[in-house]
Amino acid sequence: MQYSDRGDENSVIDLGGKRQYSDCAEIYSDGHKRSGFYKMKPIQSPNEFLAFCDMSEGGGWTVFQRRSDGSQNFNRGWTDYEEGFGNFVLTNGEYWLGNKNLHYLTNQGNYTLRIDLSDFEGERRYAQYTRFGVADEEHSYQMSCGEYSGTAGDSLTGGFHPEVKWWADHRGMKFSTRDRDNDNYEGNCAEEEKAGWWFNRCHSANLNGLYYKGPYTAKTDNGIVWYTWHGWWYSLKSVVMKVRPAHFEPNIV
Repeated sequence: MQYSDRGDENSVIDLGGKRQYSDCAEIYSDGHKRSGFYKMKPIQSPNEFLAFCDMSEGGGWTVFQRRSDGSQNFNRGWTDYEEGFGNFVLTNGEYWLGNKNLHYLTNQGNYTLRIDLSDFEGERRYAQYTRFGVADEEHSYQMSCGEYSGTAGDSLTGGFHPEVKWWADHRGMKFSTRDRDNDNYEGNCAEEEKAGWWFNRCHSANLNGLYYKGPYTAKTDNGIVWYTWHGWWYSLKSVVMKVRPAHFEPNIV
């Protein structure tokens, strides 16, 4: 864990361990409305772990990925992506929660995925998907999701054109890293794109790509890409990927 000198505050919130929470929605419903890192333990998880709870936009969102400044290396192997890595202390710290934890989290019920994106021109967009889930290690953390809604376009299921589904749909794809190739491509997408992700052949979304500042040139489209918003050759400024139970109702008083 590293601290930066930008005046970011340590945002780990200790609730004293009086009860165990299975996700951020449970923490929110119990009256804790401040965004920050909380301890949680999904129903089948053998261990507690820290995750950032985003209590905005109705609250109760468990953040499993954040890109904000390029401070963390996302070009990592299978074990790192499985266990999780990054900065679990600072409000804006970059991290990946870990595929194992993501499985335990989304395996508890019907979860909604929300992806918040922003570019270097100060514009923000989002994409939301119903029924988001990640399978267990035996199934290589295969990803599933349902209907898209939002303002960023549907890059995750190739919904932007019927003829691209065969290579651009990330649904049903196993997770791939440079040392564990599970994609549908003759080569190794994770190696080429410098990221771990649910690659197909290879992608129309790669939110774990290299951190460039906006437009970039490279041998492959290996930036932080959301094709339907900025194409392949623009790398986004920030990304937050988060989940919340579909039935969650903010208890707004």
